[in-house]
Amino acid sequence: MPYERDGIRRMAGYTPGEQPDDPRAIKLNTNENPYPPPEPVLAALQAISSERLRRYPPPTSSELREAIAALHGVNASNVVTTNGGDELLRLAITTFVDPGKPIGIADPGYSLYPVLAAVNGSPVVRVPLDGAWQPPADFANCMNQAGVNLTLLVNPHAPSGTLLDAETIAAVAQALDGVLLVDEAYVDFADPERNHDVVSLTHEQDNLLILRTFSKGYSLAGLRLGYGIGDRGLIEPIATKTRDSYSVDAIAEQLGLAALAHRAHAAQTWEAVRGERARLAATLHGLGLECAPSQSNFLLARVPDTLGGGARALYQALKARAIFVRHFDQPRLHDRLRITVGTPPENEALLDALHELCAWGQI
Repeated sequence: MPYERDGIRRMAGYTPGEQPDDPRAIKLNTNENPYPPPEPVLAALQAISSERLRRYPPPTSSELREAIAALHGVNASNVVTTNGGDELLRLAITTFVDPGKPIGIADPGYSLYPVLAAVNGSPVVRVPLDGAWQPPADFANCMNQAGVNLTLLVNPHAPSGTLLDAETIAAVAQALDGVLLVDEAYVDFADPERNHDVVSLTHEQDNLLILRTFSKGYSLAGLRLGYGIGDRGLIEPIATKTRDSYSVDAIAEQLGLAALAHRAHAAQTWEAVRGERARLAATLHGLGLECAPSQSNFLLARVPDTLGGGARALYQALKARAIFVRHFDQPRLHDRLRITVGTPPENEALLDALHELCAWGQI
């Protein structure tokens, strides 16, 4: 006899990218930073004492919140730390959306959003992005008409990597009746000359909540550490009511502080990724695999039908060679592959395999 809720029994769970067991596999399917964190972060891990592990961590991550606030030019009261960015998504839904009420997303987007909505018993209002992966002019109006109180928007967009400018984000936030959560998981990889800054908008927009994470830019995906930035009216109920007790552990707090103290090292990895992203996109273009303009650490490449069995066949052919990329079998994405930017040797192995597969007609 099943004991789970009816809604949980009917829903499908989140499908993460494959985690190959073979350490020799080239893993370009889950958007991790291909470079390791700096030695001082590893030293901070080794310095964790047994006494620190015996005790509960600081309940509000006050020292880490102060460091994050200083980085972004906000007050610590405008910051909440979370167990990865995904926890902030769940907390935003719990805090701002009554069970059964709708949640808005741009379609396509991060595939976890509909899963979290289903857990809350919330229908999903999907507004299709245009051909350039941009929200339509009536995006906010569609959400307002549907009674949406929380809209989730990933920027740079996943899976295309397209970046919306701050002016567009501000216009959407101003027009929405509810909360706008902008998921900036990949923003560290944006070109610095874009001068992209959405966090400063939180001083003016009291309905704007920004998600950031240490997983991507700081090479700490295995740690599970994220944070939210927003008006105190958004942050306080999350931090004091709906956030789990001690959800950020003592290890995560210390390593987060070390990562921020050595942010210059992380910035070097972002620059390296940007360089490889440009090289990879240009070479894929030469192979006939067109990529959307990306400001993230991945590319969304369209595989034309003329290449054998198309995107899924190419995904399978690469997997047979222990090269893992991501294929989404869903509308608008079935003919595309999302490829994480790896190290130069990893990218070379991918490109060598693609050259051979195209030349031999095996895809």
